[in-house]
Amino acid sequence: MAACFGMCRLHMKGAERLVKLGQKSDLRARRIITTSTFATKAQTVKKTVQAGVAAGKESFSALQEERREQAERSVLISCPPNINQKKFLDYISKHGHIENHFFYQSYGIYAVVEFSTKECISALKANCTIPNVQHEAAVPFKSRLLSLKWTGQGSQSNASNTLKFQKHLPIPINELTQHLCKQESIDQQLQCLTDLYQLTDENISLRFLVCSLLRDIAAAYFPECIIRPFGSTINSFGKLGCDLDMFLDLDGISGLNQRKGSGLSLEYQVKQGTSERTVTQSILSVIGECVDQFGPGCVGVQKILNARCPLVRFAHQPSGFQCDLTANNRVAMKSSELLFVYGKLDARVRHLVFAIRCWARVHSITSSIPGAWITNFSLTVLVLFFLQRRTQPLLPTLDQLRDLADPSDQCIIEGNDCTIVSDLSKIKLQKNSDTLEKLLQEFFEFYGNFAFSSTSINIRKGKEQNKPESTPLHIQNPFETGLNVSKNVNSTQLERFVALCRESAWFLEQKEVHKRSAGQSADVIPPWGLAALLLPSVAQSAGVKGRRKKKHQPASERIRSLLESIKSNSGGAGVKQNAVNSHH
Repeated sequence: MAACFGMCRLHMKGAERLVKLGQKSDLRARRIITTSTFATKAQTVKKTVQAGVAAGKESFSALQEERREQAERSVLISCPPNINQKKFLDYISKHGHIENHFFYQSYGIYAVVEFSTKECISALKANCTIPNVQHEAAVPFKSRLLSLKWTGQGSQSNASNTLKFQKHLPIPINELTQHLCKQESIDQQLQCLTDLYQLTDENISLRFLVCSLLRDIAAAYFPECIIRPFGSTINSFGKLGCDLDMFLDLDGISGLNQRKGSGLSLEYQVKQGTSERTVTQSILSVIGECVDQFGPGCVGVQKILNARCPLVRFAHQPSGFQCDLTANNRVAMKSSELLFVYGKLDARVRHLVFAIRCWARVHSITSSIPGAWITNFSLTVLVLFFLQRRTQPLLPTLDQLRDLADPSDQCIIEGNDCTIVSDLSKIKLQKNSDTLEKLLQEFFEFYGNFAFSSTSINIRKGKEQNKPESTPLHIQNPFETGLNVSKNVNSTQLERFVALCRESAWFLEQKEVHKRSAGQSADVIPPWGLAALLLPSVAQSAGVKGRRKKKHQPASERIRSLLESIKSNSGGAGVKQNAVNSHH
């Protein structure tokens, strides 16, 4: 194991002084502000919309660059059990000023330390040694993944020194249900779910750091390359525990597509490939081998090079992330930016997406296993399209975002127009005061009656279009418009989605689950609102339990079953014993 990880070792030399630090209270990734109490639902909507627009003024590219720069000034340190935080900070701060730090748990205790300059890391690494383990040989790769060892006499722990560990994984569904039941409205329930599930600022920082650590490996061959995260990590819809998608960006290498002047000129001698795909496969094959052989903490490396988008898949044990590495995946990056923009324009967008995704996962509409299920991306596009189709649209179409763009925003990738406005202050939203409760209810009604058999979803135009192909579900790729992002979905899975939408719409109309029961104590609250919507009885009533259809119950029997389900889940200790066993 020591040879596999090859971690450098730090030796603590004693404590001198406690560095007084404070973690940054605001790092741009979590600026959507929601209030905990509300005078009226209208005021709630107004505040969340204003918060979303304010956060949206943050430049997407500037935010990514800032995160990347912070990661390059950071190290990841494996700590011994019962680490003394004061001694740890004293020792690490000898090598430079610490801007930020936090601890988390994943196969042990880890600390992320962000220094003020890169030079501090050089000073720190100058005091590192290569581990010498008997009967094993270490790969002497000096990364920024370090291991702290206690070599002094006596105990280095302190009973009064309790570390605060940052959240790394989402809470179980039964705990989520308990939190939701204690809210005062369905609007608050959706906001609560977002707060509990969304990526924390620290988790995002760790993701960028993992990208930076991998970049250190790839830089041996491509010194000017960048490894960028995309997808859930940066699109503002990421959930704790989601995979880390990355791509190797070689476009910034100097000399590419550079015009030659007149007279003499020099150019590099390079290997030639028969196609860009062949070159990508070759590069990823070599990088994947280096990650496997030299990358500390990288295990289970798979090179999946014949996929439509070639990739290297592996687990990064120190962070706990499942990682996918592709190359030059620029369209995916623009899709991430598009979702980021929509998420920042109106805070209700993120709340609704998080709720629908949770509902879909609990009822097995989506799955972590590749197959015929609807993906999270397709589900998110369905939410965006629904919000574009309101009488007073919450969101602009993609074409409208393109038309507002400056010349500097123009982006053509492989012949596809990927242009969207970067200055979000230019976007003028229509006045819409719909509550989250109303949006949730009408989302289910909208897709419970949608003409999927003949109609395609198109967020570029913001309107239904005739299907160009005969697949059960057609959702046009926002940028590569000739592609269907839901081509994998079969008719059975689409029917399950529609049936659950209809059942959920009916479910939310019932007064027994529509709002919290009056006079209930905090410890005895029957599932209601969104919490009730996550009960297995919803799928059972829709006839999709276990992915098998069954005869639909008459309305009277469904209401009786609903009441019995709620009573059984509120019996005894009430919500404390409401263990919803649906898998995540």
